[in-house]
Amino acid sequence: MPRKTYSDSLITFRIKALLDKIYGHSIVKDSVIDRAVSFYENQSEIKQEIKQFLIKIADFEEILPNLRKKNVVSCKQSIKQLNQQLAKYNQQINFEREERHQHLLGICIEIINLSEADDFSECNRKSAQFLGTIQSISPTEGNKVATNNEKCKPLYKAILCLRLLDRLCAEGEIEDPYIKQFIEGVLPEKYQEFALLAPEQYQQFVSMVKIPVLMAAILEDIGYYHPEAQAIVKGESGEADPYRILEKEERIALQEINYQETLKYVNEGIGESLYIGNSKSDRDIYIENEKIKHVFINRILKSSIVPNEGIGNLLKVPKIYTSLILSTKANYNYKLLPKIYLVIKQNAERGACSKSVVNALHRITGSYPQGYGITYIPTGYDGRLVERYEYAIVNQLYPNDIDEPLCRVATTNLRYIIHGEDITVPVTGNLYHAPTAKKFSKISKERLHEILELLSSNYHERKELDLIPRCWQTKDFFERKVNQKLWDKKQD
Repeated sequence: MPRKTYSDSLITFRIKALLDKIYGHSIVKDSVIDRAVSFYENQSEIKQEIKQFLIKIADFEEILPNLRKKNVVSCKQSIKQLNQQLAKYNQQINFEREERHQHLLGICIEIINLSEADDFSECNRKSAQFLGTIQSISPTEGNKVATNNEKCKPLYKAILCLRLLDRLCAEGEIEDPYIKQFIEGVLPEKYQEFALLAPEQYQQFVSMVKIPVLMAAILEDIGYYHPEAQAIVKGESGEADPYRILEKEERIALQEINYQETLKYVNEGIGESLYIGNSKSDRDIYIENEKIKHVFINRILKSSIVPNEGIGNLLKVPKIYTSLILSTKANYNYKLLPKIYLVIKQNAERGACSKSVVNALHRITGSYPQGYGITYIPTGYDGRLVERYEYAIVNQLYPNDIDEPLCRVATTNLRYIIHGEDITVPVTGNLYHAPTAKKFSKISKERLHEILELLSSNYHERKELDLIPRCWQTKDFFERKVNQKLWDKKQD
């Protein structure tokens, strides 16, 4: 493996910055999660302050009828001052709510800009880059896996929600009346050209549907950071492993708190954006749009708990997928990621989510997640498999066959390369599949050690690797800036 250099391409830098903006922790406490934690911590204090204002006002109003005339004016002035102070206090609360809303909105707009394009294929390329970058910068071993994956989940899931929404619209599988009104007149077979055929209508669709879906995806589990939820997660001592398997009663209580406090934060901590301007007609339209978007966000979140065949699957299915790809559990195993649809489809069989929506997501992602390291046997000029394996990285959505990933070559003739070609890795050449690995096992151990030595950076690493690796972990490779161009368009 080439020497590590820790610098990033612009897109990798921007994705890391977005991760920090959403679930990162910093001294200035300016991420989505920091804002939510601050909101939860201040709720009792805010309620107490308002209560004190109301008590004082009520006290003055109670004694007002019994006062002499000369004291009535003074009492009314005190009531007026208290009401003004209360109004100012509420104004500050509204200002903070609006600031949180605009911060979240800005993040959603940035996600749209980084992951979407008017051209459908370019949109999928950018989204593959987004998902693959998150996978490739994430550790797959060691004690940082859980904390990293927890941080990355909301953004990863949000991208999947967008692509799943597109897929369902393009297949004519959207039955939700709210969404359907914004794609009215756009035939399913023309949906991929929506942005080009009807740009104004498409921008309204982005504003009224895609942005709310992103907000719901990002905030879906924000309630876990409420103090009561954290008391369960971290235990009575506050030092328990937050990623341990909880007892059933704890798990149920945590889910209830998350649900209630997430909705509370959506409604009281984020709310509806305020109109700024002087036009009454524009203001009325703006306020009405904010109300219906807000209702839509609440409805998605509520229906995702038991989605049946409804719109809640738009969140539920990507959430299950993401929870397995970026697992925070102690049994996380990178090698098993291509098998996660077995688990997801079991969930669908039990009625936890829609089978058709699971199949739609499977069609988008294929069985191998973006950024996953594939070990494959190339073919020679005669079309036969050669006696060596090479490395490739999954870099495209929508494979023609869900079990045959679209990849960018990372090594050629056992040497790491920067500008590899794009290939489809067939089942017959993919060492992840046991029959292929079994055929390859006929090669001598000496030859296998020789290959391993060329593709590994040091002896310690080679000791831990299988002679016939079913996959490879791409993080070290991706840390080099020159290798972060896996999704660049190849010139014809």
